[in-house]
Amino acid sequence: ERDETSGFAELGVAIPLVAALAQQGITDPFPIQRATIADAIAGRDVLGRGRTGSGKTLAAFLHALDSLLQPSDRPRGTRVVYVSPLKALGVDVERNLRVPLAGIREEAGRQGRRGSEVTVGVRSGDTPARDRDRMRRRPPDVLITTPESLYLMLTSSTRETLRDVETVIIDEIHAVAGSKRGTHLALSLERLDLLAGRDVRRVALS
Repeated sequence: ERDETSGFAELGVAIPLVAALAQQGITDPFPIQRATIADAIAGRDVLGRGRTGSGKTLAAFLHALDSLLQPSDRPRGTRVVYVSPLKALGVDVERNLRVPLAGIREEAGRQGRRGSEVTVGVRSGDTPARDRDRMRRRPPDVLITTPESLYLMLTSSTRETLRDVETVIIDEIHAVAGSKRGTHLALSLERLDLLAGRDVRRVALS
């Protein structure tokens, strides 16, 4: 079922996510959101460039979250990796995802059906060992991390939790592009492709 009154529904976004966005007063996609969703549906990599408040971070997550909500018989595991050069930005993104995810659960309840529970985890140098161990045993659907923590995961036994990743979102890519840190991240992304056995879709934001 699709809610045709929403511009997001016209793009093919699932109704629980459309309803969750509408609860926040978000019904009409910004241009960057239309372009990003169209490219993601077509299977293309994306470079989204926009000012603060242009909706580019939400644009990056929309198609990925929509995919996680689709019925599937595949085992649960990390499907989306969000990489931020700043730990504080990653924490903000995790906080901002809570509202649409809560809206998705609420909409599913109103429709009298069991909604897909999309889980989110944060992994950085500040993550306690007990939380790292928990995420290794039960990987979140969406992993929020830093370039350095992603490297550490890919070079340890934890890399197996990343084998089924479908999308990697690199935020503030201009902060690392052209630097040693950016080169290091580029190598990690190649490692991720090799681990997955395919080209993982990349969505970069600037």
